[in-house]
Amino acid sequence: MARGVCRHLLSLDFASVEELVPERGLRVDVMALGRKGEIWVVECKSSRADFMSDDKWQGYLPFCDRFFWAVGEDFPVDLLPEGTGLILADAYDAEIVRMAPEDKLAPARRKAMVARFARHAALRAQAA
Repeated sequence: MARGVCRHLLSLDFASVEELVPERGLRVDVMALGRKGEIWVVECKSSRADFMSDDKWQGYLPFCDRFFWAVGEDFPVDLLPEGTGLILADAYDAEIVRMAPEDKLAPARRKAMVARFARHAALRAQAA
């Protein structure tokens, strides 16, 4: 699912990385960086049980301008909290169904997150 999300985000001119650690104890499924420095976080959920067992998602909000859930078309979307974005996705592509509200990061946090994003991407490229 993350692969499909990343493909779609690229079509929107966002670079993305998977499994980025914004802070010790947290790991986002997908973080995307836009051309103007905007930062989106996407959490992928494969089932109701997967969603119900996630108690960390609110900890991701201070690290992004917009927060999205990515789910399959058979996911019970009524479980997802109001005030978050919704992406329907599979392994090949995705579609934003509900745009997440924007809550802009403070400049210092944005600078730190862009640096963390760059380092994560560079380490992944080096490992490849």
